[in-house]
Amino acid sequence: MSQSVPTPAINSLFRRQVVEQATGESRSTIYRKIKSGLFTKPVQIGGERVAWPANEVQALINARIAGKSDNEIKLLVIELEEARKSAA
Repeated sequence: MSQSVPTPAINSLFRRQVVEQATGESRSTIYRKIKSGLFTKPVQIGGERVAWPANEVQALINARIAGKSDNEIKLLVIELEEARKSAA
């Protein structure tokens, strides 16, 4: 009898251009939303390069589709960024 080894969950990182395509928003709008707490901050991936965890981008898109208010999305952003700390 062999035991199966659990496969770790893989969370892709999306570069800015992919985030723009996924959200339909421009670079300036994404960074404006980050400043106002309506979008998660990117993570450093080396040098000056940044990316966003795919699960966070999808969660924010789903919240918009569900009609969440800006205040609800701000709370979601806080939760997502706190989850990064606990995953590390």
